Amino acid sequence: MREETREQAAPLRSGLTTGSCATATSLAAARLLLTGQCDDAVQIILPKGKQVQMRLEFCRLDGERAEAGTLKDAGDDPDVTHGALLYSQVRLLEQPGVRFVAGQGVGTVTRPGLVLPVGEPAINPVPRRMIGEHLQALADECAYNGGFEVTVNVRDGEQLALKTMNPRLGILGGLSILGTSGIVRPFSCAAYIASIQQGIDVAHTNGYTHIAACTGNASEDTMRQVYGLPEIALIEMGDFVGAVLKHLRKVPVPRLSLCGGFGKISKLAAGHMDLHSRHSSIDLPQLAGWAADIGADQVLQNAIKAANTSQQALALAHVEGIALGDAVCAHALAFARSIVPAQVQVEVFAIDRQGGIVGRAAAQ
Repeated sequence: MREETREQAAPLRSGLTTGSCATATSLAAARLLLTGQCDDAVQIILPKGKQVQMRLEFCRLDGERAEAGTLKDAGDDPDVTHGALLYSQVRLLEQPGVRFVAGQGVGTVTRPGLVLPVGEPAINPVPRRMIGEHLQALADECAYNGGFEVTVNVRDGEQLALKTMNPRLGILGGLSILGTSGIVRPFSCAAYIASIQQGIDVAHTNGYTHIAACTGNASEDTMRQVYGLPEIALIEMGDFVGAVLKHLRKVPVPRLSLCGGFGKISKLAAGHMDLHSRHSSIDLPQLAGWAADIGADQVLQNAIKAANTSQQALALAHVEGIALGDAVCAHALAFARSIVPAQVQVEVFAIDRQGGIVGRAAAQ
């Protein structure tokens, strides 16, 4: 279990990606095969030139192979792989180059639309390049002209992958080996946004013309009930609605349904593309103004301004017959339409905490 978040502000610690872990363990295992050298730590070079040293849990021979392992340290990032044992097994080949294999807990690509072709181990391009460059440098140092078979493993990776979007993306059997810089930035949005983009790419490549981007489980359940959409067409966007809208400029899926809680949709209506409370807040006076536009009297406007929550404001409007949910969705739709290409048909749903639809807007 991760330690509780510190109450007092302190500098957040960076970590290293699974790609860095795979590079370090592959290098250590290959070095053991070629030189007999077995250390308790290994130094690698990250893509931007920074050198880091990583501690090894083990480095040993296993028949004709060697294997080395390290514990993934994600720093202060809430990464599901933090503390996981990642280990690589290396076997020497006659032909030059590197052949990658998905070992225990590492997934395999089963659907088109990702950066890797179907059937390939889910070891992304930058980690592949990092591993290849380090092994080639070792081969040159040892005057070795052959190649390497690298099998990357993550202990309990199959179970950890269920907490990620991999199954929905068609990456089955475990986790992906990721990283573009080699470093995990604390509370970075990059990995989440990348998974959103991948989800859209996979749905589009597999011929789905209607996707639903949802803020959470309740909104996904609502979209299943309304449209019967399969998992592949449901995009878990969390708070990153901007990632969805911007990516549709590159991949204009014909139809997009946006669905989220009333409060989050009200933030989208106000022009926010990150719906997390750290970056945007619910504007009750604005809600009151929108209510006024559709007939709310001054008493109701004042009550909405004084409400404790957006849900209370919605309930107050409902009692007075003011369709505030629909009005908020209409404003959210207008903002979304200002970002996505004209050929993308957009609609917006707002739900309550039970998943009931409390607002809806679609282009006429």
